[in-house]
Amino acid sequence: MKTRMLGFAIAIGLGLIPLASFAQKNSCLECHKALEGKLKAPAESFAQDVHQQFGLSCRDCHGGNPAEDDADRSMDASFKGVPKRAQIPEFCARCHSDAAYMRTFNPSLRVDQLSQYWTSQHGRQLKAGDAKAAVCVDCHGTHGIQSAKFPKSPTFPWNIPQTCGRCHADPNLMKDYHIPTNQLEQYKESVHAQALFDKKDLSAPTCNDCHGNHGAVPPEVQSIASVCRQCHPSTGELFSKSPHKKAFDEIGQSECEACHGNHKIIRPTTDMLGTDEKSVCLQCHDAASAGFKVAAALKELNDGYEARYQKSLNLLAQAEKKGVEVSEPKYRLQEANTVLISARNLIHGLSVDDLKKTLGEGEATLTEVEKAGAAALDEAKFRRTGLIIATFFLALFGVALFLKIRSMRKPE
Repeated sequence: MKTRMLGFAIAIGLGLIPLASFAQKNSCLECHKALEGKLKAPAESFAQDVHQQFGLSCRDCHGGNPAEDDADRSMDASFKGVPKRAQIPEFCARCHSDAAYMRTFNPSLRVDQLSQYWTSQHGRQLKAGDAKAAVCVDCHGTHGIQSAKFPKSPTFPWNIPQTCGRCHADPNLMKDYHIPTNQLEQYKESVHAQALFDKKDLSAPTCNDCHGNHGAVPPEVQSIASVCRQCHPSTGELFSKSPHKKAFDEIGQSECEACHGNHKIIRPTTDMLGTDEKSVCLQCHDAASAGFKVAAALKELNDGYEARYQKSLNLLAQAEKKGVEVSEPKYRLQEANTVLISARNLIHGLSVDDLKKTLGEGEATLTEVEKAGAAALDEAKFRRTGLIIATFFLALFGVALFLKIRSMRKPE
């Protein structure tokens, strides 16, 4: 008996048996499981609900007396039923805004979701009487709510774009708000989406990282740069020291978005820099402007260094293919690549002198790598020449040996 009880205790501790398994009779579930359609769905999905896993039951949200078999008696004076849509935020906040209560379940969970929600665009629309505005259940679900840490949860990072897109990509639902509905489509083509979906990088930005979650609002022109700097702090600092900062502030232009876009942020390349037709600099600078000349100079410096880097990379690849050991110069080339990465970021500061200085630190490394690559190719050539000579003499020796053996076999 003791052994069995110990086994149950261990199973509960490991989560193999939910606490709700030992709860009292729940006539709510028994009754709804016998029904059909939308009345049966809550009972079926509640088994996977995070609230059920923490030992909560129907009465904790809806009230009533689940110990009663009779439906009328189970829905006693404490029964709250299904809240109206406009009441849902307050309905959920009865527990989720109670710090002392929530601490008994998940101390790390924030308890300011409701106050944040009322500051959001959704919350303001709901207070204004817009019944279509998103509420808690639109993002989290109802009776099958799962932790955001679970991959099947609609609030798990790689599900968030689709969760937001259920409303924001619906033209019929969004037509009264006069906002675009192509955000999800554009996001899927972005470098952020590639990191999230292809590389499974859960730190890659999704909708809520830029717009917020419970306090979701569209970023204003003044705040876009601050939003981007959450992940790109050094780039933002460089931009703040550049001539662009003052110019953008004066004309009310959003900083990062002006060059990189918003939802469809593609991988930045050096084609965006300079004076070619693909350059974003041409959006504001004509050929007679000082900015045009700076863009051309930055592009020339970057392209020159990148060409040398590529040349060194090709040299080492050729030598390695021919069997020469080049691990040391390959390691040094990584240092030169680090300089290149730093230089691309430094472009946001728009200082030709700073870029020239940084690239100069890598020029010496590239010179060493180029010499090492050329020496490796010379060694490969020497080996090949030696092999040819050795093969020739071996062949000559073989012919001589053959003739000797043949002459010894001739009859006198």
